[in-house]
Amino acid sequence: MSAAKPSTATHKSLRPRKSPWLKRAAIAVVVLAAAGIGWHYYSKRNAEEAAGAYRTAKVERGDIRVAISATGALSAISTVDVGSQISGQVTEVLADFNDRVTKGQVIARIDPSTYEAQIAQGTAQVNNARASLATAQATLHNAELDFQRKSELAKNQLVARSDADLARAARDQARAQLAGAQAQINQQIASTQTSRLNLQRTVIRAPVDGVVLTRTVEPGQTVAASLQSPVLFQIAEDLSKMEIVLAIDEADIGQVKPGQSVNFSVDSFPDRKFRGAVQQVRLSATNTSNVITYPVVVSVDNADGVLLPGMTANAEIEVSHRDNVLRVGNAALRYKPSDDDAAAAGAPGAGAAR
Repeated sequence: MSAAKPSTATHKSLRPRKSPWLKRAAIAVVVLAAAGIGWHYYSKRNAEEAAGAYRTAKVERGDIRVAISATGALSAISTVDVGSQISGQVTEVLADFNDRVTKGQVIARIDPSTYEAQIAQGTAQVNNARASLATAQATLHNAELDFQRKSELAKNQLVARSDADLARAARDQARAQLAGAQAQINQQIASTQTSRLNLQRTVIRAPVDGVVLTRTVEPGQTVAASLQSPVLFQIAEDLSKMEIVLAIDEADIGQVKPGQSVNFSVDSFPDRKFRGAVQQVRLSATNTSNVITYPVVVSVDNADGVLLPGMTANAEIEVSHRDNVLRVGNAALRYKPSDDDAAAAGAPGAGAAR
């Protein structure tokens, strides 16, 4: 029986196989890196070329103007502060914000009882002084008669000369008392007249025609006019004509003249342009942190009433202009050398003639 042959089994070695997507990702990373490096060098070269390149623009005909920019606040041309000359409690307030008032219109009242009492007291004092005057007149009349009698008797030596002298002194004293009584009457009349004037001042009237801008008093409030007149109302006389006070730097004030055109805008109407004219260049300079400015008054027509006091105006004063001339952008008048040009210009021997 033949021996069995051992079976030879062949075993294949198992090796890990690479995934296809890993290969693709590696290739993509390499491609992207190459593209990034290429784009970097390309952008750098374009930037260098743009830095050394020139921009061009057309020379064209048009209008050019030179203007000075400044800001200021709109205000009424004439604003009147209405105050009180006397002290007392306000009993009535007859005008409010934005009310239109006419000259002489009653806009407030102050309690008049104090001044009415002063008038009554002054009247009584005048009557008392007049009674004293009548007494002084009677005394003077009696003193004159006594002096006349004693003067005649003294001439005839029927009485002593000293009696006549005493009668003369009594007459002169009576005359002085009469003058004093008359002066007392005048003084009391003047004092009463002052009280009457103060009584009239308890009625606050509008001094001008206009619009009430501010009101700082309420009924029942007590005003004290001992040191200064308190402001109760502020009235703008005419808002159809307004003004702007611009602060112009000293470097530009020499170019500003009365009559120059002014264009300005306000934040309330950003799409609308308003016009005015320089009315006055004031000489009162203002020093703010060593910056000298001069006030320039611009007159403004506000016939439609859209401009209100206190609005901020962004103004431009046109100091000169030329029409239909050749013009080019301001950038064409400036030149900034590149770093390479600056380095070459600063190199030793650069630009030397040979």
